[in-house]
Amino acid sequence: MGAHSAGRIVRKPSNISDAARFRLEELEVRLGYRFVNPDLLQEALTHRSAAHQKAGGRKRQKAKGAGSNERLEFIGDRVLGLLMAEWLLERFPNEQEGALGSRLAHLVSRVSLAEIADRLDLPQSLTVAAHEARAGVQTAANVVADALEAVLGAVFLDGGLEPARQMVRDWWRSALDAQAHPPKDPKTALQEWVLGRGQSLPVYETIGADGPSHAPLFVVRVTAGGLFGEGRAGSKRAAESAAAADLLEKLEG
Repeated sequence: MGAHSAGRIVRKPSNISDAARFRLEELEVRLGYRFVNPDLLQEALTHRSAAHQKAGGRKRQKAKGAGSNERLEFIGDRVLGLLMAEWLLERFPNEQEGALGSRLAHLVSRVSLAEIADRLDLPQSLTVAAHEARAGVQTAANVVADALEAVLGAVFLDGGLEPARQMVRDWWRSALDAQAHPPKDPKTALQEWVLGRGQSLPVYETIGADGPSHAPLFVVRVTAGGLFGEGRAGSKRAAESAAAADLLEKLEG
């Protein structure tokens, strides 16, 4: 996969332990990518509970989320959106924005991300605090989905867009090939699902918004059928669609 997957590369110095290095190298084989800076991969696999634990309980930290995979997830989410949108435009040159948006929301839902993370055995590579590990946090769908985005962000920072692009296409190829037709708009499909069962209409709530004004990231939660789904995107409309797609997969799963 690009220059990093073949030949000899020079690694940057790292303080990673031998045991952790072996674990990372096993994951690199599954990813098909060898990091120049393995610290990036280590960070991508560090849950915030473990980052706080490493800080020894001290309240003074460089920044909220420092040392955890949250910052890499932040950029990985945007890299995924860009590369998936680019790919959809190539694959479906005659489709309009609405159909492309439906495909995108379905492909990058939290459930879809978690399924790919499981195929890569990503949960076994995560570093979480002991009490969180006992609670099974490293196998939670939202946690492994976030970690997958963080890994993609780490690859982008380490090697640029090309290896990240190749990963996205390798990971999602079968899912995209299976989309013979654009999925129904997730919000419409969700509404039809609940109404068909005599349930209340879905309730959408914006639970977060961050990023600069020119590149915001909205987080939306939708509740229906006793469950909830979450979605993140650069607009509220797209985030609502992603949340609806996430919830639909849970309701129909």
